[in-house]
Amino acid sequence: MGVSAGKLDDLLARARRDVDEGILPSCQVAVGLDGEVIAFEAFGDATTETRYSVFSCTKPIVASTAWVLMGDGRLDVARPVIDYIPEFATFGKQAVTVEHLLLHTSGFPSETLMPPEWNTREGRLVAFANWRLKWEPGTAFEYHATSAHWVLAEVIERVAGCDFRDAVEGLVTDPVGIGRVLGISPAGPEHQAGIAAMELRGEPATPDEMEAAIGVRELPSSEVTDAALLGFNLPEVREVGVPGAGAVLRAADLALFYQRLLHDRDGIWDPAVLADATGTVRNSFGDPLFHLPANRTLGLVLAGGDGMSFLRGFGSSVSPRAFGHNGAAGQVSWADPESGLSFAYATNGIDANVIRQFRRGMSLSTRAGALLGG
Repeated sequence: MGVSAGKLDDLLARARRDVDEGILPSCQVAVGLDGEVIAFEAFGDATTETRYSVFSCTKPIVASTAWVLMGDGRLDVARPVIDYIPEFATFGKQAVTVEHLLLHTSGFPSETLMPPEWNTREGRLVAFANWRLKWEPGTAFEYHATSAHWVLAEVIERVAGCDFRDAVEGLVTDPVGIGRVLGISPAGPEHQAGIAAMELRGEPATPDEMEAAIGVRELPSSEVTDAALLGFNLPEVREVGVPGAGAVLRAADLALFYQRLLHDRDGIWDPAVLADATGTVRNSFGDPLFHLPANRTLGLVLAGGDGMSFLRGFGSSVSPRAFGHNGAAGQVSWADPESGLSFAYATNGIDANVIRQFRRGMSLSTRAGALLGG
C-alpha cells in the first residue's frame, strides 16, 4: 500500500499554512517509507538544504549511540553511573544508573549546565559534583531537559574513548548517512552556514486559553525558555553540541534516522538492543504535567494504546507501537513500525502561543500517520 497523493498534499498544505499566514518564518516536512525519504519539502525562508536546531529530537540520536555501545558489550545500562564516572559520586548520586539517565528517572531534572562550565570536561565534572537529587533515583519521572543527557554524554566519552560528539558521528550519524549533526564548528566541512536562526513569533496564550486546552493556567517553570531557545542561534552554543538539545539537521535527516531504526540493514545496532529500545516501555511513571504514563523506553517515547498518543506528540492516527521524540518550538520526529512510516517536521519559529504550537504538531502528525492508502 502506497502513500496517498491526496493525503500527502493535505499534509504539505497544513505545513505551509502557518508559514503563509506569517505565524512561522519557515519549516521543513519529511516523510520516510521502506528505508528511504519519499517526500521532503521546505516552505518560507528556507530550502531543502537548510538545517534547523531540533532541540530534544536530539535525545534519541545520542541515546542510539549508547545502544551501539550496549550491543558490543562496552556499556551496561544497569550499572551505576559512578562505575563510568567516579567523580559523579556526590550527594547520594551513587544510586543513579545509566538506565535512569535514559528514562528521565535520575532525580535531578532541574539541574543545569551552562557556559563556561559546559565547554570542557573539567568544567562539566565540577558541575556534576555539585548537583543535588530532588528525589531518590528510579522512583519517579520528571523530564530532564538537558541534565541527564550531559551525564550520558560523559558516559559515552568514557566508554567510547573519544569526544561524545565524535562518537555520535562515528557510531551513528555517519553510518545512517546524515553526517555530523552535533557539535557544529563555525568553520570546517560541517560549517554553520545555512542554519535557520530561531525567531520568536506571536503572542502567548492567555491563562483562560491554557486552562481550557490543558487544564492549567500556566506551564511549570523550566530551563526551556524562549531566551534559552534563541541562545541556540549563537555559534558557540552550536559548536558545544548540547547532548540533549543541540543537534542541527534537516527534517529529511530526521526522517531517514527513524527509517534506519525501522530498517537497520547495515547492522548499526544489535538487533536485540534495537528491539528493546524501540519497543519496550521501561518507565510507566505518571507524567506530572499531563497525568498519564510516561511510556518511555531507553531513549524514546512510545505512543501507547491508551488513546493518549496525541498528548505524547504522535497525533491520533499512529499505531500503539509508534516511537519517537519531539523537541521544543514544535519539532516533530517519529516512526511507526506497523505502517513503516517515519515523519519529521522542523521549524525555526518559536510560537509564543504554546497551545497553537501543540495543536500544529498534533494536526501534522495525525495527517502523516494516515498517509497510506485511500
